[in-house]
Amino acid sequence: MMETNDDKLLLQFFAENRHEIEDNGFSHRVMRHLPRHCYKCIAQLWSLLSFVLAIVLFIALDGWELILHTLRETFNNVLLQSSTANLDPKSLLLVVVVLLYFVYRKICSLA
Repeated sequence: MMETNDDKLLLQFFAENRHEIEDNGFSHRVMRHLPRHCYKCIAQLWSLLSFVLAIVLFIALDGWELILHTLRETFNNVLLQSSTANLDPKSLLLVVVVLLYFVYRKICSLA
């Protein structure tokens, strides 16, 4: 990129007229008056309350029953409507185990 004469003049002007402003301890005083880990505590409390609320709603709305019903319907549709009616139950079990592992990893990463 080529610099024009104006750019060179501006850079020269700012280089010659650079002034450092003394801090006089201002930054240190500001840092001392900042709230300490208050936001971290609030974030942890909010995460805990959200997790408890999620568990309560899961239990109150019969989450296990909904999940099992959805899985049952999905597998029934796959077995009944697909051309692969001779699907091996062991491979289905393997798919379920892998999916549960991914769900477990996702839950652990959110905690």
